[in-house]
Amino acid sequence: MQNTIYYFFSFLVEAIVLHQYASTLFISKYRTRTRLSVLCGLYFLLFAIAMLSSTWLNMFMYLLANFIFLVTQYRLKWQSAFFHSAILTALMATCELAVYNVIQHFAPHFFTEAEHFHNKIIFIIFSKMIFFTIVYIFMHLLKGRQEYSQQYDHSALLLVFIPLTSIFMMFTLLTVNDTYTLSSAMTIAITLDAVFLLIANLLVFGVHLYNQKKNMEFTEMQLLLQKEANSAEYYQMLFSQNENQSILIHDIKKHLQSIDLLNKEHEHDKIEAYIRQLMLSSDLKEVSRLCDHEMLNTILCRYKRQCDNGQIAFHVDIRHGTIDFIADSDLTSLFGNLLDNALEAALGIPEAYIEVNTVKRAKTPFTVITVINSSRKDPFEGSQSNLSTHKPDKRRHGFGIKSIRKTVGKYHGDIQMYYHNDTLTFHTIITLKMPEETILQ
Repeated sequence: MQNTIYYFFSFLVEAIVLHQYASTLFISKYRTRTRLSVLCGLYFLLFAIAMLSSTWLNMFMYLLANFIFLVTQYRLKWQSAFFHSAILTALMATCELAVYNVIQHFAPHFFTEAEHFHNKIIFIIFSKMIFFTIVYIFMHLLKGRQEYSQQYDHSALLLVFIPLTSIFMMFTLLTVNDTYTLSSAMTIAITLDAVFLLIANLLVFGVHLYNQKKNMEFTEMQLLLQKEANSAEYYQMLFSQNENQSILIHDIKKHLQSIDLLNKEHEHDKIEAYIRQLMLSSDLKEVSRLCDHEMLNTILCRYKRQCDNGQIAFHVDIRHGTIDFIADSDLTSLFGNLLDNALEAALGIPEAYIEVNTVKRAKTPFTVITVINSSRKDPFEGSQSNLSTHKPDKRRHGFGIKSIRKTVGKYHGDIQMYYHNDTLTFHTIITLKMPEETILQ
């Protein structure tokens, strides 16, 4: 009965660690319910085989069960699934061996009573606590190295302080248990303390993963709202444009009559100026498609309308396929902040303009984004590091630039900004690196 509880508790912790590891690093194929069902089935099989008390068989089956779970439930090639299964198996075995040697050195009397149930529980909790800590560190190191993944929060690695503290507490409990003769009640209390420590660690990191998932859902919802706002602006602009064109078409007869009168009076210069005025009318300009990327097009059209209202010339040249690798949320942050800053600087300047260009450097994996805008004065304050602002709330200044730099860093890029005194223009040049799978397409 004691061995049954011992193995059940051991495999329960290992199953939780495996699921947390895989859910953090990989994309699942099926729903959570399906994954948990497969995981429970595989570890129940491991639990049954463990009753045979064959160390090498247990090790092999642990490796095989992890491999089957990863390769069937996540979008992984079998080579990657085998690699991660082998890593987890090696870490698990190493942790148990390390704990065994540490206990033997610092608590030599512990294994003379190794058959006692509470000693077994303390040993398994100690080893699984270290296993959990090392897997968590390894998991976040791998997560941080994944390119073009969801935005990674490096502060999550600070949570490793919790299991490290728990390991120290476990070592203290182990030393007390080995040094002093304790009553049965105190022995049970120490065993329960160890169990509660492990459960607390698992709950903390479980809640952390849950919060990460909810934050991701919130970010996706914000992106959806941003898309809807952009689309609303875009369709409102189309409606306004179509309405103005309808009015112009309705009035075309009057314009032709005016031109006819001028022609009868041989006022050719006036006719030419009249026709030019009509041709340059914004009502005749087609601005519904500024680029072939749907999300970026809605963003650019929104700023095009604001520029038209502010009498700012807006020129766009987005080359095909140059920004397809950028996530919609990053496009919104990057171009939204760039154009907000450009529009703020160009407002109120006669003959102001904003230019936006994207191009791929030949024979390289780099896309170059260039934004040039009119600006009355150099926005750098003395040094070449701080940008000034005309916003009334100075405390909120700088977040746009920080957002731009964060997005650029996510795509392993570089940003350069400078002010050209001769042309009174501010230049922003951003270089982003495409992922390899995008280049090969």
